[in-house]
Amino acid sequence: MSWNFENIPDQSGRTAIVTGSNTGIGFETAKALALKGAEVILACRTPAKGLDAVQRIQAESPNSTVRFEQLDLSDLDNVSAFGERLNVAGKPIDLLILNAGVMVPPESKTAQGFELQFGVNHLGHFALTGHMLPLLSEGARVVVVSSTAATQGAMNFEDLNFEKRGYKPWPAYGQSKLANQLFVTELQRQLQAAGKSQKVTAAHPGWTSTDLQRTSGVFAFFNPFFAMKAPKGALPTLRAATDPDASPAAYFGPDGFMQMRGFPTQVPLLDKGKDPQVARKLWEVSESLTQVRYGLV
Repeated sequence: MSWNFENIPDQSGRTAIVTGSNTGIGFETAKALALKGAEVILACRTPAKGLDAVQRIQAESPNSTVRFEQLDLSDLDNVSAFGERLNVAGKPIDLLILNAGVMVPPESKTAQGFELQFGVNHLGHFALTGHMLPLLSEGARVVVVSSTAATQGAMNFEDLNFEKRGYKPWPAYGQSKLANQLFVTELQRQLQAAGKSQKVTAAHPGWTSTDLQRTSGVFAFFNPFFAMKAPKGALPTLRAATDPDASPAAYFGPDGFMQMRGFPTQVPLLDKGKDPQVARKLWEVSESLTQVRYGLV
């Protein structure tokens, strides 16, 4: 039987943060967790959109506990402020789902001057996870959303921001998504080395129609013909988040042709996404760029 919404265990008593949850896969992930009883924090950049998403979930599930918290992953000061607010509140976090992303935009920079895709997709989430680490409950799970575009990615530590080469949207996106897999690899290694009970898993949505592709003409054009709808595209993330049998650093994607469509199944991380030396170097560079240190090992 294919894994679907019905396979999600009861989430009552658990608290989840889902970044970029006002639309697309993030919204469907947040909604599904809320329907299963979790308290869900929608961490989104734009208050109006985040609050609207809260209302849409509550309209479908009036008894659900969902709220909005402003988070702009393109500004590390904002990420730090988010972390400070939640740490002061002190509520344990059981699920941290790093879903938000930027895909092939025109050349843009974050508030701190990083290439936007690397800055949001990797560095923003790296910093966020570091700030959330003290709140992660025993057995908590961090879920990283990558992409099949990671296959085209390469870590160029001499030019992470595409300043020397000139900006190229797709290679920059691929680099950021490969960085996601390397982050999974190194964070899981450090958690285990420190004797921690928390687990890191990952997912990719295959070809799913979302607002993420609004700046990609080819994908936007073919979406109506080939792409999955967001509720089905969210299933790999939901399995990575809730499957009790998921192993450390497990990666989930669609089970169909070229992992583009279908129901979630475990798929391998890329070999280059598991390279321990590259993963460690990316970690050290990320600590330096964000000034966030985990202190695990």
